[in-house]
Formats: sequence, structure tokens, C-alpha cells
Amino acid sequence: MSVLQAIADNLWLAEGPNVVLFGFPYSTRMVVARLPEGLWVWSPIALSDDLRTEVDALGPVRWLVSPNKIHHLFMGDWHRAYPDSKLCGLPQIVHKRDDLTFEIHLDDAPPPAWAEHIDQVIFRGSIAMEEIVFLHRSSGTAIFGDLIENFEQAFLDANWKRWQARCAHFIGITAPDGKAPLDYRASFIRRGRAREALIKVLAWAPRRVLMAHGTWIDAIGPDGQADDTIALEFLKRSFSWLS
Repeated sequence: MSVLQAIADNLWLAEGPNVVLFGFPYSTRMVVARLPEGLWVWSPIALSDDLRTEVDALGPVRWLVSPNKIHHLFMGDWHRAYPDSKLCGLPQIVHKRDDLTFEIHLDDAPPPAWAEHIDQVIFRGSIAMEEIVFLHRSSGTAIFGDLIENFEQAFLDANWKRWQARCAHFIGITAPDGKAPLDYRASFIRRGRAREALIKVLAWAPRRVLMAHGTWIDAIGPDGQADDTIALEFLKRSFSWLS
């Protein structure tokens, strides 16, 4: 089976092995966008031989992008495999990973390298962690790190202990209405800044929502027909805590 899953023109995702955070197994997922100058790789997962072969077939890796300070585990491995790529991240991860050289420090304005194809906005106001959210323009795909987690019960049954699964429901990270974990939401003590970012995200009117952890949202209704309102309504529910 192919490691990369095509989800739109010039857009793929790949599922990686679970990683353990504070004793909880988390699924991993990365996104690859093919731009005219090469590949934009968001939240790189563990780099297997099969994955590398498929990535190489798409084109040269130009940018390795972290959405927040905890999505960094495999950045070094990818950069060693693709030394011509540029590491891209927010100031929090730049300071955290001083063993790596981040050539592009991300802000609300997308850098010229991908501004025509990918938009972005930073969710500020948290005392714990900022996160940058992206929009793949041509496919209308919004890409989130940990501001939305949307675990299916089947994943929890297979990977989490019973008490951990109960925690997942309590902190609000389960499908179909997944959101940021409760402690992350509580850390936004200056919510006005996060609301400004959300306004921009909703104005994008995305047709698809990808996230690092859990079931992603596509614009297909229960009847199998395309419905461009599904992703937007999901986002409104996921961020109702900001209202």
C-alpha cells in the first residue's frame, strides 16, 4: 500500500506510528503539498524507507514546517535526509530546538516562498503554546496541529487504556466534535487574539479540515454528495469555546 494518500491535486497526507506524550499514545500525521519550487512538508512523521521513496518521487523537499513547539520530533531526521530543505517554525520551537537551524521564522503573513499557494495565521493568547494554522488555497484545506484533536472511539479502544479513553472524552478530543484539549483551551487567557485568528480561518471557508491527531473532515455529506458547509460547521463547533 502507498504510504502517501492523495486527498486533492498536489496535496497528500501520510499516517505515522504512534508517539507517546505523557503516557498517552498519539497518532501522527503529516501533510505534503507540491508547490512549483518543490515540496512543503508539514509536521514530518518518522521517515521510513517507503515514505522517503514516495516523497522523492514527488519532487525535492524544500520546506519542513512545524505548527507549534511540540511537533518537532522528526524535524532533525528529515533535515539530515534533505539538507537543502529549510526548517520553518514559530519562535517557541526555534528557542526550544537550538540544535536545529530554522531559516524561516513564521508569522501571520506567509513567506514569499509559498504565499501564492498557502495562507496562514497564528493563534496567539495562550500562556502555554502558540500554533500556526495553514490553508492550502487551491484545495480549500485548513491544516491544524493540536488546536483540534478528533479521536475516533476505535482508535481509543485499540491504543488507550480505559481510563485514558474516559479522559479523552472528558477533555473534549473525541469525534465527531473534537477540539483542543481542555488544558490547552484553558491556557488561552487572552482570547481576543485567538478570536481574531479564528475570524480569518472561518473567512477562508475551508472545504476540508486536516489535523495531526484524529479523524479529518472532508466535504462529503452522509448521502455521499459534496457539501462545502461540512468543514465550516465542524470548525464552528470545535471553536465554540472561543465564543
